[in-house]
Amino acid sequence: MATGHTITVDQGTEHVRVVRDGQVLAESHRPLVLRETGCPVRYYLPPDDVRTELLAPSDTSTHCPFKGDASYWSLPDAPDLVWAYTEPKAEVAGIKGHFCFYDAEVVTGG
Repeated sequence: MATGHTITVDQGTEHVRVVRDGQVLAESHRPLVLRETGCPVRYYLPPDDVRTELLAPSDTSTHCPFKGDASYWSLPDAPDLVWAYTEPKAEVAGIKGHFCFYDAEVVTGG
């Protein structure tokens, strides 16, 4: 790993909800919290907490030198809204198969 670049993955207890156009796409009380140098905190949600039936696989893929190759899913009006690492690097193996959304909100007080 590059000097000064760190990634941590911790089991969170935050209540994370993803809503788009009034529709709940995901809701979880057991997110994995990924903190990476230079990036915003990301919440990786277990597949059971994501309405995957609403998502269509995308042809997009990206490569992160620290996490591996990500696959993407879309909504009809929101391309590449969510991604997941199906074979992440060993350092972040816990996020395997978990979904991460660009617009996840942490619900407070609930």
